[in-house]
Amino acid sequence: MNIRYAIVRATGKVCFNLFGRFEVKGLEGVPPRGRLLIVANHLSNADPPVLVVSIPRRFWFVAKRGLFRHPISAYFMRIFSHPMDRSGQDAETLRWMLRMLEDEQTIGIFPEGTRSQGPMNKAGHGVAYVALKSQATILPVGIVGTEKAQNVWRIIFPFRRFKVIIGQPFSLPPIDGNVDTPVLESLTDLIMGRVAALLPKEYRGVYG
Repeated sequence: MNIRYAIVRATGKVCFNLFGRFEVKGLEGVPPRGRLLIVANHLSNADPPVLVVSIPRRFWFVAKRGLFRHPISAYFMRIFSHPMDRSGQDAETLRWMLRMLEDEQTIGIFPEGTRSQGPMNKAGHGVAYVALKSQATILPVGIVGTEKAQNVWRIIFPFRRFKVIIGQPFSLPPIDGNVDTPVLESLTDLIMGRVAALLPKEYRGVYG
């Protein structure tokens, strides 16, 4: 594991356990090796570090390019994330994700695209496309309680309870030929339904 990544992970673990009530359930569901696509709901800016602390595998996120503008924030963001256009229509980033998965790496993605701060929003189809093209194992993860940790100080000193619930890994069946939008939408709903099933009812939103 990269030394900077390990330091961020260890620091986060100390902060979350010392200044908050942090709980992770379902660690036994994390595959120890192989290409893996971690899919989670997105409540706040705290979600990426919370997942880094929770998942015992080195992995990368995709994050909007605006978060890389400041040199200091860019330094830390590049430890565990790759820049992506805000629109989400970024062919270079898509190719990067597929290359990483082909190399048996792990990618984390928030398919809602933006923070919901509570009930889940409708997800984009990119998660289903990446899962189909890569045939990566999908690991659904539910996050609860981070919606109040929106700025850096509330992330470092959360003073609240938050929980990560890791579900059972699964894969999408391979589909030959071109995949149209209705199929991608159906597969996306299937994936996000697995995430929603891990959450309390008030967090499920459109997937309730």
